Amino acid sequence: MALFRRVSPDGHKGKVSYNDGIVSGIIALAVSEVEGVELLPGKKRGMKLYFEKDGIYADISVKVDYGYTVPDVAFKIQQTVKHNVEAMTKYKVAKVDVYVVGVEISEEQHAAEQN
Repeated sequence: MALFRRVSPDGHKGKVSYNDGIVSGIIALAVSEVEGVELLPGKKRGMKLYFEKDGIYADISVKVDYGYTVPDVAFKIQQTVKHNVEAMTKYKVAKVDVYVVGVEISEEQHAAEQN
């Protein structure tokens, strides 16, 4: 469970708590915005999150669609995740590691290569 403390403009103190499910959802949405990539299926969706004092560390495993440049896709994922998490939660993202575990080849591409 992550915790974010904030003092409102009118001086009232309070806290907002984010569990890792909320941050995971934000990351999943961020990755879905990147063209040519998909998260791994399953409960954890290929994500591991670590909440540390200096920020959130994220390990994200994805499959890249055939024809996309892996370094470009990975960099776009890093940018999008950092921007969305920091904008929606006010947390700092310390590090985003992207692991490409496979390349997805569509049926049309596979058929075209056979010919």
